[in-house]
Amino acid sequence: MITILRASKLNLSELSILFDAYRVFYQAKTNVESAYVFLSDRIKNQESAIFIAYIDDQAVGFTQIYPMFSSVSMQRMYVLNDLFVSPTHRGKGVGEALLNRGKEYTIANQGKSLILETSKDNPAQHLYERLGWQKDVEYLHYSWIPSI
Repeated sequence: MITILRASKLNLSELSILFDAYRVFYQAKTNVESAYVFLSDRIKNQESAIFIAYIDDQAVGFTQIYPMFSSVSMQRMYVLNDLFVSPTHRGKGVGEALLNRGKEYTIANQGKSLILETSKDNPAQHLYERLGWQKDVEYLHYSWIPSI
């Protein structure tokens, strides 16, 4: 059975290990200590909502959701920035449960929408679409990165 809980400082140790694995998956260098500090700051400052998935008391995945706003609609929106399921627990419904918990969170907080961004080759795209997520074909997204 999958249990999804809102993460608190009590979950930081196991959450940090999952978060570090997530970052390594995206080619970042491992750093569990910095992951712990980063997540601790998000929780302490209430800058994101983090949900952690358990199977039989083992932490197996998480999602992190950040708030943002739409000026045009003058409503809150959310960004599901991080979603990770440990490789040994993929295909067991954990990702789906986490995505659905993100939807519930958005509805409970009167969010206009919940958006996510993923790579073009991410195999989870079929899961997103099966759960009702729609690919944005109307807008282009640009990024600017300052040179330091």
